[in-house]
Amino acid sequence: MIPVKFDQLLFSNMGFVILLKEEEGRTLPIFIGAAEARAIALYMKKIVTPRPLTHDLLKNILDYLECRIKRVEVCDLKEGTFYAKLILERDGIEMEIDSRPSDAIALALLASAPIFVAESVMDEAGGVSFAGLETEIAEQKPADQKPNEEEAEHDQLTKLKKELEKAVEEERYEDAARIKKEIERLEGYKKTDN
Repeated sequence: MIPVKFDQLLFSNMGFVILLKEEEGRTLPIFIGAAEARAIALYMKKIVTPRPLTHDLLKNILDYLECRIKRVEVCDLKEGTFYAKLILERDGIEMEIDSRPSDAIALALLASAPIFVAESVMDEAGGVSFAGLETEIAEQKPADQKPNEEEAEHDQLTKLKKELEKAVEEERYEDAARIKKEIERLEGYKKTDN
């Protein structure tokens, strides 16, 4: 098993991608779902939600049961699908739980647990797949190129409007009211600026 570090979360035209990087430089891209991407993004931005999300809930249950996530292993790749295991420990006894890599990695990040990738998986998909993926990443601006103010405001408004819809759908009305005020503030600022 090769130790890897979570490198970044990206959005491509094919969906969300997490990049796991080994010390020697190879990078393993794994496509994940929106829920897992959200959990990882919230963790990366150190945002605490008012109520626990699914991955938070699972970590809380494991903590309550005094079961520790010892490590995560991305252990296999079959027909383009990655397989992973959560290695848990309770009372000195190790247990292996089958998991999707996205869920396992989200939990590993929440629990500060190490992540490993099988050498055969890294040999098959590490670096080789990433080279082709670089061009698929949705138009990412170079780190030193800042978006202009108008683009940033538009992006922020779009993001807030989506958050508002989601808050209303999930019946989080306090959050929805707060988001609506922020949208109105930005739109008012934009109108007076023109």
